Amino acid sequence: MKLCIVTAIVAKGNGQGRVNYEVAQEAIERGHQVTLVASSVAPDLYEHPQVQWVSIPAKRFPSALIREAIFSYKSARWLKQHQAEFDLIKVNGAITSASSDVNAVHFVHSAWLESNVNPDRGIRNRNLHGLYHWLYSTLNTQWEAKAFRNTKVIIAVSEKVKQEIVRLGIPGESIQVVLNGVDLNEFYPGRVDRQALELPGNIPLALFAGDIRTPRKNLDTVLHALVQVPKLHLVVAAGVEKSPYPQLAEKLCVKERVHFIGYRRDIPKLMQAVDLFVFPSRYEACSLALLEAMASGLPVITAQTTGGSEIVTSDCGVVLSNPDDVQSLTEALNQLMDDPENLYQMGQAARKVAEQYSWQQQAKAYVDRFEDMVAIS
Repeated sequence: MKLCIVTAIVAKGNGQGRVNYEVAQEAIERGHQVTLVASSVAPDLYEHPQVQWVSIPAKRFPSALIREAIFSYKSARWLKQHQAEFDLIKVNGAITSASSDVNAVHFVHSAWLESNVNPDRGIRNRNLHGLYHWLYSTLNTQWEAKAFRNTKVIIAVSEKVKQEIVRLGIPGESIQVVLNGVDLNEFYPGRVDRQALELPGNIPLALFAGDIRTPRKNLDTVLHALVQVPKLHLVVAAGVEKSPYPQLAEKLCVKERVHFIGYRRDIPKLMQAVDLFVFPSRYEACSLALLEAMASGLPVITAQTTGGSEIVTSDCGVVLSNPDDVQSLTEALNQLMDDPENLYQMGQAARKVAEQYSWQQQAKAYVDRFEDMVAIS
């Protein structure tokens, strides 16, 4: 099979880039030829004899909107000349204006544009920053609608994303779901010295990780619930600049139990140091952190509004129907605090679920579909 993948980045360390990296690796291992139409590619890929890298440089342009528009135009122009050379073309969202065989959708801008936790929704923020982000989402909404109709098969990264695409009028039968994966060698159960990580020892610790400058990740509901869970301390791995939540923790009188540790790169170690992961995000296409926590052997508390939550069962966590339900979150946390043995068993179950979603297994699911499509075409 001659496979063409069109995306900006093909490398680890980037959600969409990691998916394409793993898909390319799986295709290579099966003996397929892979062409990467991208701005950036991991060296171990572009140096491989089965890989051709078609470089579409766009970094010199000043904004993401301009860079993506330039990439879309240049990649479409190249594909128009070469698309007959390939058995299958895989694109990602509105990355290119060219037609495709498979479109892998990681985010639906129309759904985000309508979300009530989008700070740039409607015309509320008409400063330069707000106007730019509103324009960015609006244009991507239009480009995506065209791209979704200009492909044969859509692969959504979660059931949440699939339903968002269906609401655009795309038939559900043309949409398949393949969740993002997790690196089981990087995230795994273990115990580390909390003192070495500057964390308090000998107390129950929950971890929250994500951007806390806006209400999207929902730290406010977690802090309100923490008021009624006196046994629990919370570690917040996020930058606090321009965040209202340190002040909220102080106002709620939980400041002594909330540890704002800033942005951290040692998330795998942090996950080994805590007892559970709490992440009831109000809007998430597919949370990588959720899978990483489960792979680390942590029970998780999340919400239906968090993409990927469909794999969380009652054996390994709690999925809130309403991310803003402080009382339900409080009850879930207290139940876990009152039953340490159940907390441990849920962590064990979480790891077993995560083992079904390694990056290699998810890449295999993609390439299996590609080969099926080529075989019947």
